[in-house]
Amino acid sequence: MVWLISGLSVLVSVPFSLGLFLFGLHYYLRWNYLEYILRIFQEKPLFAIPRGKPVDGAEDVTLPTTNGLNLRGCYLKCRTPRRRGVVLFGLEYGSNRWSCLPYCKQLLDHGYDIFTFEPRNQGDSDKHPAYEPLQWITSFEVDDYRSALKYLKSRPDADPRGIGFFGISKGGGAGLIAAAEDPWVRCCVTDGVFATYTTLVPYMRKWYAIYNNHYILQGLIPMWYYGQIGMVAMKQIARERQCQFPHLEKYLPKLSPRPLLMIHGGGDTYIRPEMAQALFDRAREPKELWLVEGAKHNQALKVANGEYERRVLEFFNQHLAEPEPIVTPTLEPTTTALVKAP
Repeated sequence: MVWLISGLSVLVSVPFSLGLFLFGLHYYLRWNYLEYILRIFQEKPLFAIPRGKPVDGAEDVTLPTTNGLNLRGCYLKCRTPRRRGVVLFGLEYGSNRWSCLPYCKQLLDHGYDIFTFEPRNQGDSDKHPAYEPLQWITSFEVDDYRSALKYLKSRPDADPRGIGFFGISKGGGAGLIAAAEDPWVRCCVTDGVFATYTTLVPYMRKWYAIYNNHYILQGLIPMWYYGQIGMVAMKQIARERQCQFPHLEKYLPKLSPRPLLMIHGGGDTYIRPEMAQALFDRAREPKELWLVEGAKHNQALKVANGEYERRVLEFFNQHLAEPEPIVTPTLEPTTTALVKAP
């Protein structure tokens, strides 16, 4: 009986002690490190933001949103006699609508119309009161891409077969979420795309090692727990900024069976290749990940140059382009000479 009571005491006390330890650890981490997460999450990286110049012949577009804001965009017609498809281009954080040209020149030359726009609080678009954009995707940018899809469907020259999507970094992520909800988007290409959870958690582990030198404690904390603390921080920032931070990781599987091509810089120090791989693993087939060796964040086009343009064009030719019409050769009428018999 003594041994039985002792055994039951151990069974009860061990889970209780472990639970008490985890409870204390949770509040220790929140109390000591949550402020660092809140601050670092809201810091803006030093991106080299591209800006283009207006293009002659472009159609200037004012795009209404569900919030009553007006966004500025441009519609570029293809430079061929016959259109093969329409592509919605997602701008990177901070850039203007004309910066799409280096990415889309080869598409315009080979039969694709391009539409792009500046999300709220970016470029010439209307400003959302009390909203200051960060590099992270919010519900506001996703709503803007939903409005862009609605606009493209309403055009007199809308393609009934659907469109393609080509997005860079933040614009790529926001556009993918909108595309996942709308089967009218037939295929997607992204460059430097990232999601919140798969980016935040690895950085949190790195930050914790900087601010805490207790190596044993560092080893005890699993990756999923960093994610839990990160979610607490994100919810607090969302309340303060009056927005939501949607998780691309949850939407990415919904793209299937539509094809996805993810391009990423092999030398990206902001969104490291392993982060891109972790996000890519969430997607379902058909999918392809192309790591451009030596390319920094959003620099794959400059590093890969002609190969970049070739791959993007071939992708849309395969998955979006309207088939070339079959031309039946016209036979010339023949005449038969009648020869009288002698």
